[in-house]
Amino acid sequence: MNPPIKKPRCFLVYALASEGMLPSDANRVFNDFVGDRSLPLVIFHDHFIGKPGGVAVFYCATAEEREALYASKHLEGWNVDIRPLIFSYSPAALDEQIEYTLRAYRGEDWSKLREEKRPSYGDPRTEAETAAEE
Repeated sequence: MNPPIKKPRCFLVYALASEGMLPSDANRVFNDFVGDRSLPLVIFHDHFIGKPGGVAVFYCATAEEREALYASKHLEGWNVDIRPLIFSYSPAALDEQIEYTLRAYRGEDWSKLREEKRPSYGDPRTEAETAAEE
């Protein structure tokens, strides 16, 4: 269902691959979806471990962009849920919402966390291709 949205805002897309789809195929299909330049601006995406699929955040500035996102055929046969976000009404507002959430609910500083170098665990490309933790 396409909710009656009129203003520019970010939309969260949660997508689970069709039953039986290989993780490597799901990875390719989801990457094709987020990489499609005829769709609105994608500002974040990641893939799931376990059931193949992924999550993405798109910024839809116009009614035409919203319609293109909802009408996309890339994930046909997948279980897809598209939700407009309230506070993330632009890419910058999404960043502000991350900062606010970290500060207000955890007392963390977003600028410091962005600079933190965390260790890499395994190979993310392999994990995306297999939907399994390496």
